[in-house]
Amino acid sequence: MSVTSPPVPLDDSWQDADTVRRAGLRRMRAVALGLLLAAAAVYAVTLHDDGFWGYVNAGAEASMVGAIADWFAVTALFRHPLGLPVPHTALIPRRKDELGRGLEEFVGENFLQESVIRERLAAVEVSQRVAEWLAEEAHRRRVVDEVVAVAAIALQRVRDEHVASLVTDALVPRFREEPIAPLLGGLLDEALRDDLHHGLVDLALAELAEWLRLNPTTVQEVIGERAPWWSPDSVNHRVTSWVHQEMVRWVDDIRDQPGHRARSALDTLLRQLAEDLLGDASTQERAERFKERLLDHPAVISSGISLWNALRRALVASLRDAEGAVPQRLRDELERFAVRLRAESQLRDRIDTMVADAAVFAVDRYGHEVTSVITHTIEQWDGREAAERIELHVGRDLQFVRINGTIVGGLVGVTIHAIAELVG
Repeated sequence: MSVTSPPVPLDDSWQDADTVRRAGLRRMRAVALGLLLAAAAVYAVTLHDDGFWGYVNAGAEASMVGAIADWFAVTALFRHPLGLPVPHTALIPRRKDELGRGLEEFVGENFLQESVIRERLAAVEVSQRVAEWLAEEAHRRRVVDEVVAVAAIALQRVRDEHVASLVTDALVPRFREEPIAPLLGGLLDEALRDDLHHGLVDLALAELAEWLRLNPTTVQEVIGERAPWWSPDSVNHRVTSWVHQEMVRWVDDIRDQPGHRARSALDTLLRQLAEDLLGDASTQERAERFKERLLDHPAVISSGISLWNALRRALVASLRDAEGAVPQRLRDELERFAVRLRAESQLRDRIDTMVADAAVFAVDRYGHEVTSVITHTIEQWDGREAAERIELHVGRDLQFVRINGTIVGGLVGVTIHAIAELVG
C-alpha cells in the first residue's frame, strides 16, 4: 500500500532542531558504545585472573551482557537488530498504526476529560488574567486596533453583488412570506400609544409651512387651474392669493396648537388605520398588494445597495480613524469591563464558568476530531520514516537505558561473583 509523507513545514526551524537532536543522539550512542567497548576491554585484560581482578572480570562480563541486552531492546523498537528479522523486533515500523491509535486514546482519556479541563481552567483563572491584561492601556489599544482592522477588511470584502444576492435570495422571499399588515398595524398602534407620531407630524407641518411661504406662485397656479374659464384674471389672482394666505395661517395654527382639531382628526384616522390593519380583511389585502408591488420594484435592490454602501463608508471611515468615535468607544468599554472584572468576583466566576462550559462543549463535540489527527498523521508516515522521527525525539534518552544497563549489569555481576565466592 502506498503512503504519503507528512507535509514539509514552511520554515527551516524544524530542520535546525532535528540537526541538534541528531547530534545529541550520536553523542549518547557513542557514550553507550564506549562503555560497552571499555567493559569488553576490561573483560579481555582480566580474563582468568583471580582475587580482586576476578571481581573486576565478573563485573565487566555482566556489564557487556547488560549493555548488549539493552542495546538489543532499544534497537528492536525501531529496526531489526543487525538486520536480522528476529520476531518481535522493529516494533514501531510494523505497529505504528496501533501505536498511533493507542496514543490517540491515551490523549483522549487522560487530557480531554471534563474534570481535567475544568480543573486546569480553574487553576488558570482566565477572567483574572484577562482583567489584569486589559488594565494596561497599551493592551486595550492593541485589542481595539486588531478588531477595527479586521472589521474594516471584512466590510470592504462585501461587494455589491453580495448585497444584491442577500436582498433577492434571502430578504425579499422572507418578506413575501411574512404578512405585512399585522406588523404595520402593531407598529402604528404602539407609536400612537406612545405619541411617537407627533414628532413626525410636527416636522411635516414645519416643512409644509416653510414651503408654502417660499412658493406662493406655485400654489396660486395650482389653485388657479380650477378657476372657471369665464372668471377674470384679476379676480382669480385675488382669490388664489387669499386661499394661499389662509392655507399658510391654517398650517401655522395646526403646527402651533397641539390640541388643534386637525391633529385630533389625524390621530383618529391613524388609530382607525391601525385597527383596520390588525383586523380588517380588505385593508390587510390592500396592504399585502402594496407590499408585493414594492418588493417587485427594481429600486428595492438598488436602494439596498446604496444604503449599504453609505453605511459601509461611514463605518470604515470611523474605524480607520484611530482616535475616532468607534475605536475610542471600544477602548472605553474595554476599560470599564476590566475595572468591573477586577472588582466583581461574581462576574469573574460567571465568566470562568462560561469559559469552562465552552471548552467542555468544544471537547465533547470536536475532541475526537482533534485526537484523530494523531492517528491520521502517523498513518500517513512510512514505517521506516516513523521510526526515524520517533527515535530522533526519544532515542537520546533511550541511550541512557544502555548506559544504565552497562553500569547496573556490572554491579550485579560483581555481586553475584561475591556471593558465589562466599558460598563456594
